[in-house]
Amino acid sequence: MRFVLRRLGFFVITLWAAITVNFLIPRLMSGNPALAMMSRYRGEHINPQALHALEIAFGVHAHQSLVSEYFTYLGNVVRGRFGISLTFFPDPVMHDVLQALPWTLALVGVTTVLAFLLGTLIGLVGAWRRGGLLDSAMPPIFVITSAFPYFFVAGLAIWLFSVTLGWLPESGGYNVVDTPAWTWHFADDAFVHSILPALTILITAIGGWILTMRNNTVSVLTEDYVRMARAKGLSPWKVMWTYAGRNAILPNLTGFAMSLGFVVAGAILVEYVFNYPGVGWMFLQSVTNEDYALMQALFLLITVAVLTAILAADAATVILDPRTRDMR
Repeated sequence: MRFVLRRLGFFVITLWAAITVNFLIPRLMSGNPALAMMSRYRGEHINPQALHALEIAFGVHAHQSLVSEYFTYLGNVVRGRFGISLTFFPDPVMHDVLQALPWTLALVGVTTVLAFLLGTLIGLVGAWRRGGLLDSAMPPIFVITSAFPYFFVAGLAIWLFSVTLGWLPESGGYNVVDTPAWTWHFADDAFVHSILPALTILITAIGGWILTMRNNTVSVLTEDYVRMARAKGLSPWKVMWTYAGRNAILPNLTGFAMSLGFVVAGAILVEYVFNYPGVGWMFLQSVTNEDYALMQALFLLITVAVLTAILAADAATVILDPRTRDMR
């Protein structure tokens, strides 16, 4: 119980610190979102009334103290109000974030989980059968591919499967003539468009999980409890899964939680190369357009996702490793 309370306390304190930093950084910068938007109309007369209206829309309070503005900001965060997006003006920030989030969760989330599961399985089996065909061939191949940058693999995939063979679309999340809707036709179209970016993420991510799980398993196989399980005459599969695999996967859980948390950020380079309408692409647009409100919302969303994933990993560690329950 103390372990859970400590982790919850860490979650609350870290979240508060992230919110505070999220509030302070844009306000320490020169200018404001309203001025950034009006700067697009250089050479034209800026109407003071229009500028004041934009400042109100973007939540810029020139005559409000920093402390008062901070508590106002906390209240808006609790209510999910992050202001108006400069990039997608005049849409509210949360409206645009909620539109992009499902795309990233479906693409990066699924591929991250799939890369972790496949990499863990290949690494476990490869270490169990050291020197075999799987251990000799698969890990080195995927470790080499994981060293390639996202954009390099994405460019090769586009050249091979789109330009040369013409099998798959080269960019976008769906056909521009289609209207997003919950239909089988649109789902099939979105799935076809997601194959290339998903393949890119999978190829570049799986090698790290293979190597890490293999090394962990090799270390665990030398432990006394694994030798004892073998001496008892237990089946090799039970020893591999229950004794070796269960303990070898523990160090990977925190890393998987971190990668799962950063799913919200999206694979920015992949989404940019494929022009995929996810959170990563939106983050890049917010930086390009100096969209402080959108940047703040995305930063806070990523922070909450990472903290939640780490908290879930801690809970999984407690379930899988009873020794952590006795920590004081």
